[in-house]
Amino acid sequence: MQAAQLQYDFFNEENAPKWRGLLVPSLEKVLNQVHPKLVSQQEALQYIEELILLLLSMLCQAQPRTVQDVEDRVQKNFPHPIDKWAIADAQAAIEKRKRRNPLALPVEKIHPLLKEILGYKIDHQVSLYMVAVLEYISADILKLAGNYVKNIRHCEISQQDITVAMCADKVLMDMFHQDEDVINGFPLIDEEPLVNEEQSYYELVRSFMSDGQIYLRQLNLLILVFREQFTSRPMLFSHHDVDSIFSRIADIHEVTVKLLGLIEDSVEMTDEDSPHPLVGSCFEDLAEELAFDPYETYAQDILHSDFHEHFLSQVSKPSSAVHLQSICEGFKEAVQYVLPRLLLTPVYHCLHMFETLKQLEEKSQEEEDKECLKQAITALLNLQSSMERICSRSLAKRRLSESACRFYSHQMKGKHLAIKKMNEIQKNIDGWEGKDIGQCCNEFIMEGTLTRVGAKHERHIFLFDGLMICCKLNHGPPRLPGASSTAEYRLKEKFFMRKVQINDKDDKEGEYRHAFEIILKDGNSVVFAAKSAEEKNSWMAALISLQYHSTLERMLDSALLREEKEEQMKLPVAEVYRFAEPDSEENVVFEDNVQSKSGIPIIKAGTVLKLIERLTFHMYADPNFVRTFLTTYRSFCKPQELLDLLMERFEIPEPRPSELDQLEGGEQPLSPEVKRFRKEFVQPVQLRVLNVCRHWVEHHFYDFERDPQLLRTLEEFISSIRGKTMRKWVESITKIIQRKKQVQVNVPSHSITFQNSPPPTEWHICKPGNIEQFDLMTLHPIEIARQLTLLESDFFRAVQPSELVGSVWTKEDKELHSPNLLRMIRHTTNLTLWFEKCIVETANLEERVAVVSRIIEILQLFQELNNFNGVLEVVSAMNSSPVYRLDHTFEVKSN
Repeated sequence: MQAAQLQYDFFNEENAPKWRGLLVPSLEKVLNQVHPKLVSQQEALQYIEELILLLLSMLCQAQPRTVQDVEDRVQKNFPHPIDKWAIADAQAAIEKRKRRNPLALPVEKIHPLLKEILGYKIDHQVSLYMVAVLEYISADILKLAGNYVKNIRHCEISQQDITVAMCADKVLMDMFHQDEDVINGFPLIDEEPLVNEEQSYYELVRSFMSDGQIYLRQLNLLILVFREQFTSRPMLFSHHDVDSIFSRIADIHEVTVKLLGLIEDSVEMTDEDSPHPLVGSCFEDLAEELAFDPYETYAQDILHSDFHEHFLSQVSKPSSAVHLQSICEGFKEAVQYVLPRLLLTPVYHCLHMFETLKQLEEKSQEEEDKECLKQAITALLNLQSSMERICSRSLAKRRLSESACRFYSHQMKGKHLAIKKMNEIQKNIDGWEGKDIGQCCNEFIMEGTLTRVGAKHERHIFLFDGLMICCKLNHGPPRLPGASSTAEYRLKEKFFMRKVQINDKDDKEGEYRHAFEIILKDGNSVVFAAKSAEEKNSWMAALISLQYHSTLERMLDSALLREEKEEQMKLPVAEVYRFAEPDSEENVVFEDNVQSKSGIPIIKAGTVLKLIERLTFHMYADPNFVRTFLTTYRSFCKPQELLDLLMERFEIPEPRPSELDQLEGGEQPLSPEVKRFRKEFVQPVQLRVLNVCRHWVEHHFYDFERDPQLLRTLEEFISSIRGKTMRKWVESITKIIQRKKQVQVNVPSHSITFQNSPPPTEWHICKPGNIEQFDLMTLHPIEIARQLTLLESDFFRAVQPSELVGSVWTKEDKELHSPNLLRMIRHTTNLTLWFEKCIVETANLEERVAVVSRIIEILQLFQELNNFNGVLEVVSAMNSSPVYRLDHTFEVKSN
């Protein structure tokens, strides 16, 4: 797709200023819609802007005058299935009911510019339709790039991320690079090679969480995309048929969501002083509930010897085949070949979980956590032995990264290993020409031997995500100068995966046995045959995964979005729950175009209620805001008011029952709406209220030391909380309170370890024990400076951050809010006055000069000891009115 075919050039010197940057702010809004927690570099958004302008150029080439003209152009030029989804979005945008939710892209700015491109004025509806198509594609690109960035555990999208993600997506590659074999400047891997080191506890937890999110997406794919097509046709597939194929996949999904939620809560509530998050109790609680038992039933069903035969009998029925083919192109093949491999994913994940538990137990540095992990492992021993017995009996030895499963995992841990593997394969192929494999592929999928129908010899096939390379064994000398004489294979042909179609050849035809067909764009085709049905299934699973991965991913995104819209969570109304008031300019202000690295909006100002709501927000945790708020809140809110608001925030009223529930009366089972409300709103909010309380007592306990009633109220509140999920957090807060109570009030810690022993005490005229004679001139100046520095160090370390916020030491209740700072200020003032007194009370000039000299010696020692407060005390004394006027003293001193 090239803009050059159109006379209007978006990128020449005259037109570029009109378009450059026009879409970037809107693309940020689109990103916020599809990935609220991610941010993007400006270069990445500018790159997407260029792609969108190329797309606009293509739409304008048809000289559209009506909405139908644009729709025809989309159907003709957009690859399937993105064409129908883009059209559906655009149709929704021009419907009157959708105008309340305007598009993110600037229709009003683009509409007048289209007249300049087309040479004639078009209807606003046509412009709206075109912009809606562009917005759908931009959202699709950002969704894809965001998923890739999350998989590699980054939080910012770069241009390289977009390029790599698009390279792995057949639909977008067909749209933007139809005639290219490779994207120019395809990025080479620039990250540091991964050293094969053992992971720490924290790294294991983060890795398990990341893998868990990918695994959860696979489960959603199984349930919302595949199983849904079976359950929606009860006339074709009975309830028993569906259960026999998918077994207890829903129960496994439920326990996975629960486990990931518990681990995320533990990570969020981890104390800053703790060496790592404590997740042992998460596994122990679920293991004691036997929550992981569905895995055993699932493995027995999926790995049963009759499973595959029964599965094929269900999907091969003529009526079933027609239904599956009607869903979308390639879906029948995906069900037949990809689904059986994808169904193995929970089995592999369960075995992976057992290994992770052992590693966590070995790495844990907390005895209590180690004991929890040990108990979890013990509780799961029966399940583990059952799973291993089932797998050893029924499952061919495959690794977790086996082709079809790996394709859906998108594990990016071994990128350097993948590049190394590609280079090794390329060096082992005689006759290789053109771009390197690593420039058009991201990963190696599989290799094996196939028979090419019509050829004399077998072909050794290397399959990558972007290429299929066919070779034969090399028995002759190298054909190209400089080629390795030890090359094991000789290149016969190669196919770009996005330029071919995979066609299954029915074994019943007789001519072909275990065969499939590669159809090229020019109409030619190549038929390959495997040695057995199992081999063919492996090849077809990998090939169909590559062919229709984009389609399945988009079907999943669409299903997740539809599910979210259908299950809108009903929140309490503001009349009964003050924290449910919608955001507005009157109650909260956010920083413009500024987000934290985690994608969380930064609050600039807000009412106290809104600040408490965001402090304990149900959608995300913001630890930076918690720290900032607890340091600064005293300037606008009293501690007792804060505690009252937190307790009010904790008590969340449930949505009112529906009229039907009220009519039926009696004890009704919890509706899905109430379950979701408790899980996605009540539990996160209550957890974050406890998290704020924990941070408060851990880092700002002085608020409770100054007000015993405040502490009693908090303890009563904590002790009143019930519920298993909250138990360990209540215990954590209680332990912190008990520990803080044992520490002497306002006494700084002296448990400081020095590298060397303290120096011996220096004495001058006055000797030890003769306290009555201690004075400025009788004590050694070194010892005066040392002792004052130690004293002022204690004063300084006792000052809390909150005492420095908002000049509270100058306001009402300053003794309550800044006691340590005021103590330090008074000490500084008194010491300055004492220096002045020592100078002006001397009897004659000589004594006065001696006293000033001694004080200056102390100043120099203060400076050596880095006691800048002491330096300020001496300087203040010297600059005071009674001392500053002593001209004769300073004249003698200077001479």
